[in-house]
Amino acid sequence: MTARGADLLEQLRTRLREFDVKALDAAGRRHAAVAVAVTEEGTGADLPGLPQPPTWSDAPALLLTRRAETLRNHAGQWAFAGGRIDAGETPEQAALRELAEEVGVVLGPQAVLGRLDDYATRSGYVITPVVVWADAARGARPQEAEVASIHRIPLNEFMRADAPLLNQVRGAEHPVLRMPVGQRWIAAPTAAFIYQFRELCLLGRPTRVAHFDQPVFAWK
Repeated sequence: MTARGADLLEQLRTRLREFDVKALDAAGRRHAAVAVAVTEEGTGADLPGLPQPPTWSDAPALLLTRRAETLRNHAGQWAFAGGRIDAGETPEQAALRELAEEVGVVLGPQAVLGRLDDYATRSGYVITPVVVWADAARGARPQEAEVASIHRIPLNEFMRADAPLLNQVRGAEHPVLRMPVGQRWIAAPTAAFIYQFRELCLLGRPTRVAHFDQPVFAWK
């Protein structure tokens, strides 16, 4: 771990430890967890047969996926690795299990840094975001049935002046939140977790996001 990485790790631990997490009652909803995995920036993947070898940087990044197009729900959308919490599991255990299953990154409980606020989705889930320190995560591999691709998005990309994007949609009481990435954007709930991570963990500004809505395509 570089000095830069060690400083960031300590900053994340401190700010998450001091944060007053807002949990939601999952009664009547399905409870899920996602892994907000902090890793190193890189391009490509460490897979055989690539025309160009991957390149790596120790600049910090978040590990995101694009969901497989063959999935019944939310196909092709940006997401953190995650899924339903099994009986007897904690959100932390579920997030680590899903991270291993979906992208092949196996971490122990010591990698867990803390939680962000729960988010209730239009599709009937309460999602608990768990922040984890994934180091370089060089062995990341997509589980093809669920994950189309894996992306290491530099934290600096989420610090853009045009983030977040807020707009109203018909039928929504609160603004829809999106986070721009390149020439595209990521929708809530994933965008809500990214925005809260940015505000709390990077800028030291405790910020609530559970009230932000999702685009209409994510309501099902």
